[in-house]
Amino acid sequence: MSASSPTNTTIAALDSEGTIPAYVARPDADSSRAIIVIPEIFGVNAGIREKCDDWAAQGYLAVAPDIFWRFAPGIELDPDVEAEMNEALGYFGQFDADKGVRDIEAVIRWARGQGTNKVGAVGFCLGGKLAYMTAARTDIDASVGYYGVMIDQMLNESHAIAHPLLLHIPTNDHFVSPEAQAKMHDGLDPNPKVTLHDYDGLDHGFAATHGNRRNEAAAQLADGRTRAFFAEQLA
Repeated sequence: MSASSPTNTTIAALDSEGTIPAYVARPDADSSRAIIVIPEIFGVNAGIREKCDDWAAQGYLAVAPDIFWRFAPGIELDPDVEAEMNEALGYFGQFDADKGVRDIEAVIRWARGQGTNKVGAVGFCLGGKLAYMTAARTDIDASVGYYGVMIDQMLNESHAIAHPLLLHIPTNDHFVSPEAQAKMHDGLDPNPKVTLHDYDGLDHGFAATHGNRRNEAAAQLADGRTRAFFAEQLA
């Protein structure tokens, strides 16, 4: 299946806070399924847009919201450029995750208003954290997090996860310590709604679309698991 031309749009935030800029890629045919692609700390850059385009080519309505719209709208950064990595880390420090997950809830409502009846979310890095929070705090139908940060500090919310959640965990993630990973396994492995996959010896960002961080074999494996997960959970 191919995708139609992508567009940019704005989505009303909750409580009339403003409007969230978003990149939208639509399948050629109307779809009853949507995927929200939650960016890393680098904005809706070329890699995130390509992920949306790939989901649209598979028949999903795909949308990537600008999660930094409140204080750094429109940024597109390259993690392989040190200055841009440092800039992105600064934005991460400013980011309010509680507001961020409410923005994802607004995008869920927007997607359902587009005629979809099943909505999934897939997030990377900070977006992986937001995917976890979305699973715990919203009625999203299924969520996937790649190398989500700080999840070990939010395990007290895991009881609220109502729909399936898949997490991809590289064991050498320099942002998520082995101790944090152990806490995630201890807290989430018993939960029947949650599946964790470890990727031995790999670091943060291994499934990036482009750049030095990507590990081709592991990215293909994780992305294949994600595609199968959404095909089942959003059917």
